[in-house]
Amino acid sequence: MGITDNDKIIRVNMAGLSTLVEDFPKKWKLLGGRALSSNILLNECDPTCDPLGPGNVLVIAPGVLSGTTAPTSGRLSVGCKSPLTGGIKEANAGGNPGQDLMKLGYRAIIVKEQPADKEKRWGLVVNEEGISLKQADDYKGLWNYANCEKLLADAPKSASAISIGPAGEMMLKSASVACTDSDKERRPARHAARGGIGAVMGSKCLKWILVDPGKLPTRKPSDSKAFAVFHKSFSKDYLVTRHDKFKGTSAVIPVANMLNTFPYKNRTSGSNPEFEKLDGARIYESFEERGGEMHACMNGCIVKCSNAVNDKDGNHLTSALEFETLTLLGSNCAINDWEKVAVLDRLCDELGMDTIEIGGAIAVLMDAGGMEWGDAEAVTKLLREDIAGGTELGKTVGNGAVSVGKSKNHERVPAIKNQTVPAWDPRPLKATGVTYAISPMGADHTAGLVIDTQIGGEAAVAASQAAQINCAVIDTYGFCMFLRPSIDETRQFLSHFLGEEISNEQIADIGWQCLEEEWEFNEKAGLTDADDDIPACLREEGVGPDQLLMFDVPTDLIAKAKKRMPASEGFYKADGTG
Repeated sequence: MGITDNDKIIRVNMAGLSTLVEDFPKKWKLLGGRALSSNILLNECDPTCDPLGPGNVLVIAPGVLSGTTAPTSGRLSVGCKSPLTGGIKEANAGGNPGQDLMKLGYRAIIVKEQPADKEKRWGLVVNEEGISLKQADDYKGLWNYANCEKLLADAPKSASAISIGPAGEMMLKSASVACTDSDKERRPARHAARGGIGAVMGSKCLKWILVDPGKLPTRKPSDSKAFAVFHKSFSKDYLVTRHDKFKGTSAVIPVANMLNTFPYKNRTSGSNPEFEKLDGARIYESFEERGGEMHACMNGCIVKCSNAVNDKDGNHLTSALEFETLTLLGSNCAINDWEKVAVLDRLCDELGMDTIEIGGAIAVLMDAGGMEWGDAEAVTKLLREDIAGGTELGKTVGNGAVSVGKSKNHERVPAIKNQTVPAWDPRPLKATGVTYAISPMGADHTAGLVIDTQIGGEAAVAASQAAQINCAVIDTYGFCMFLRPSIDETRQFLSHFLGEEISNEQIADIGWQCLEEEWEFNEKAGLTDADDDIPACLREEGVGPDQLLMFDVPTDLIAKAKKRMPASEGFYKADGTG
């Protein structure tokens, strides 16, 4: 039984308001998620196109193993030419849409062109009955929670949704694409956030996608017995030896602060003297009095890293108040109160914006004297009134940190390829810095995070490349970064699913091919070697004891990450970092 025998691709032409379903090419059997998106973009999207014009292509692709019972394997990739970086972009999200699309047998949705009438809004319905575009003018301008509540009110309980908020409709370069959670309320709390992909969906005038697999079962492996045996073994090993009662990413704040990778006041320091006020332990402690819980964002998740956070009255406030958000919207802006950051996180989810990019933009604004450090009320007003209202200030901030730097003539902007540097700082984490510099995605921790303060130089380059390959593989097969299966573990899941032996080399080659295709796209888009570097402020300004920790990997050494290095057996069987 071949995995592609009955699989399909949905093509949507927004100019003609038409849809077409095609057979999934067998040559792409091993491609899904990020690798499939990158291949389609390289072959079907002009890299020199206007990212917000009709020539850009939006690709929505579940992972190869999404829709199966493989643990935590339902993540969804969204790809396009980024309006923020000017290069290729893939961002991915949890929630149920990835699982649901694959249950229906759809390996990708490819959206092209733009409608003639840019004032109208459209929705796409995908279910067992087929594919259809629906007028969605009555959803225009709705915030994400209201949008999904309205959309799902009369939809079956089995349905999930993909949507954009006002930021996407306004085509702001920080705009995200939201996916609904697996909780019974189906909240739009899972975001494919980075690179402005929500703006591209907005440029297509596509407000939402409703996916309903009905009562369709999970995808069946060719070798069900072997798949089940490995599934049980892998899950047990993860929960016993790797999970360690994981309480979500917010719990790493004390460690990050100790390692000088908890940025404070626009990265002028790597640690925050009031870090305990943002520590995820405070969130976890609130569950007993206010309610809330750690929960799975998608069906089949065994990680359960998402914290459902309630306010003082016990009402739901936000989900997935994560380390990156607490860092960029909190510590980096000197807003040292997790509850105030939770309010800002909910507003970003509602408007549909990347909390990393918005946090970076506001920190630059504060650093330039445009707002007082730590003024959470002013930031709340900025989001609620200026960004939502489309004022000039709102557009400037909504278009990201580089946009604010240019507006304020402020040079200290920690961004790479125009994208804000995430929480994990490249000065103590050299290999992560190499990833930020050389990744086709720009500064993106999900492209190849290496948390090791002891390596530098060539070792950092090798570790970065290994992590980038493994992360590309994880994004291709639909797994979650927190599950982090090795190359060999991914191979075993895939081999049992397909009923044919797949080698570690084949899996690793797919990850490398993905990176090469993305670098090729960026080169054709006009990005150069000069774009593959860390900003001067992170090379010249130190953090840590006596401010001595600086990013010091030279550019000629960073460039070696684009030339494939020999892989040892340990690479396949470890966690992908070498």
